[in-house]
Amino acid sequence: MVHDKVFQTLSLKPSMGAYIPGTVGVSSTLPWVSSPRPFMKMLHPQHRARLERRMVGSTNRWRFPREAFSGDLLGLSQMCKALNVDFEEVLKNPDRLCISQIQKIFSGNLKNKTIPSGEADVILTCLGSKWQLHQPQLFQSETLAKLFLMALAQGTTSPTKELERLLRAHLHGNVKERPPIKKMIISLKINDPLVTKVAFATALKNLYLSEVEINSNDVLGVLASAHILQLSSLFQRCVAMMMNGLMPSTIKDFYLAGCKYKEEQLTTACEKWLEMNLVPLVGTQIHLRKIPQELLHKVLRSPRLFTFNEFHLLKTLLLWVFLQLNHKIQTVPVHETVLAFFKSFPKKHSFLDQDAGQGLVPLFLCLRLHGIIKGKNLEELRHINFFPESWLIRVTANHYHARVKHTDLGFPSLLYEHGPVSLRTERLVKYEIRAQTLVDGKWQEFRTNQITQKFGFVKPSCKSHALKVQTVGIPIYASFSFIFPTS
Repeated sequence: MVHDKVFQTLSLKPSMGAYIPGTVGVSSTLPWVSSPRPFMKMLHPQHRARLERRMVGSTNRWRFPREAFSGDLLGLSQMCKALNVDFEEVLKNPDRLCISQIQKIFSGNLKNKTIPSGEADVILTCLGSKWQLHQPQLFQSETLAKLFLMALAQGTTSPTKELERLLRAHLHGNVKERPPIKKMIISLKINDPLVTKVAFATALKNLYLSEVEINSNDVLGVLASAHILQLSSLFQRCVAMMMNGLMPSTIKDFYLAGCKYKEEQLTTACEKWLEMNLVPLVGTQIHLRKIPQELLHKVLRSPRLFTFNEFHLLKTLLLWVFLQLNHKIQTVPVHETVLAFFKSFPKKHSFLDQDAGQGLVPLFLCLRLHGIIKGKNLEELRHINFFPESWLIRVTANHYHARVKHTDLGFPSLLYEHGPVSLRTERLVKYEIRAQTLVDGKWQEFRTNQITQKFGFVKPSCKSHALKVQTVGIPIYASFSFIFPTS
């Protein structure tokens, strides 16, 4: 007989990884289940020291259930047949007749997820509310299944018989004919701030419906709820929704959720999306402020990062720093405002040499400042007092071989004031063309690999190679990389 109220608590803390499959955290009032154990070992805590025999199948064969393997192959085979589990798998590890096998039995009879017509027999207290559920649906969730089985073991005089009766009813499709039992109460504590009542209700609805509707505004909470309840199919549905719903306003939360729940597929999708959209899209919106420095560093190091030119990327990164230091700014400022802010710092040391900027050095080391070739932009680098002097000298040195020689005194200075030029009639150039686009929902890259050619003003001259991309995906991001080796 089941008592009116049986309480069992499972406490989940996000700082500890929220929920670890295969382990059960319980209150100190139940020391006999303080460590993860197969279900069959938890059914008789009051007789733990005594070996018990149990008849298996329809014959009079007996075995000791507490032993890893008694040598009774026929009895083990009959047990597996009765529970509808794989005998070969159990033979390799006979002690695994536990929750996962019981879940398999219930899930086989719940493929259509028909809503039970009978009265709910389990009450789940969680998030300050009470949720009425049915026993068969509980076993779709490993978390709820563990809570139920532990409560069953604590609240009945013969939990083994009760469980076997429940299994027999489901195996023969006689769920409605099963004798009614008094309602059992289980309790679940959730400390994950992402879980809301609406999102948790959606996750529980998934126990009854094959295709529950998920609101895009609640997808983060549903993902967190599915993780806690161990509903893998619902969790993957949320991941797919998030991957398809990446935009400047969601990229931060979706990336952090991928990191929190160790969903590499989601974090990778966030990184790839930001590689394409950091400069042209995110860099023009206030949502740029929310991009975590760790994610920004990964994207800046990626060879697939798209930018119109290196100076555009520098402007985007300067804007990100400006927004980190000015939290009250709620609109994207013009570039002149950003420059004026950095020029206001003391001239004695550059910004990156000061305390506020030293932690940002790894980000700016990812930039290819030698790719900035316009004289006006180079002058801007010198006057904003942002980069150390040694960096600026290195940038100038990289341009040395392209500038007019100092011996060409008679050459008009106005011609080369606004950019490095070369008086050579021909020049070796290494270049590469890349194009990236969405193909069937996945980013694909097309490239020419690195090509070395000689270009000049004298005929005959080499022609550039063409990169042909055949795709229906839009947009297409094309990048051109040029290197001028010493020649």
